[in-house]
Amino acid sequence: MPVQKLIGFTIFALAAFALLIGLGVWQLQRLQWKQGLIAEIETRTKAPPVGLAEAVALARKGDDPSYLHVRVAGRFENDKERHLYAIAEGAPGWHLITPLTTDDGTVVLVDRGFVPDTMKEQATRPQSLIDGETSVTGLVRLPETQGTFTPNTEIERDRWYYRDLDGMARSMFADKPPNLALFFLEAEESGPPGSWPRGGQTRLDLPNNHQQYALTWFLLALGLVVIYAVYVRQALRAPKP
Repeated sequence: MPVQKLIGFTIFALAAFALLIGLGVWQLQRLQWKQGLIAEIETRTKAPPVGLAEAVALARKGDDPSYLHVRVAGRFENDKERHLYAIAEGAPGWHLITPLTTDDGTVVLVDRGFVPDTMKEQATRPQSLIDGETSVTGLVRLPETQGTFTPNTEIERDRWYYRDLDGMARSMFADKPPNLALFFLEAEESGPPGSWPRGGQTRLDLPNNHQQYALTWFLLALGLVVIYAVYVRQALRAPKP
């Protein structure tokens, strides 16, 4: 085999090996990050609930309040309810997003839970409309941005497909409240079984496949070493012309 060809293959193999090892190391770093995130979520969700003011202050400082366990008291503005598309147990439906105003004027958008598509309109579920002072316990969730394959919001039809805090607030109020919490609050499950909306929809079982991904990249790197060794061995044994 010409020396130049062998050198070229060696350079290619070294570059590919470095790339595969780098991807494996990156997945191990992601594994460490994901394990820390899962541990933090478990700690926050199982901790006693804190007040809304503490979560708001944390968010305004620029810290991440995600999954913080919060309890808040206030009044729902049922006439400003919005609907976020979702699928629960294989059936399409809507999460009810309703602003809740506290005594000090703070407004937080509460995801009260899921209702099936047939119960989107309030007239089909009058028992779900809570009047007067009430309290809600739930988990903090940050707003989302529209993904590549996420449908566009249909404001006129009140169809939302991602947690668009600014968009929902503008559609609810003539002017966006200056004291609007910078997050949603996903309510825990409450009420008797079978009642609507059904809270407790927060997904806490985050996928964590980074260890398998890292192993895959490292095995591919090992396979590349074997292929390179066999290739070079055969090249060196090949009879010279």
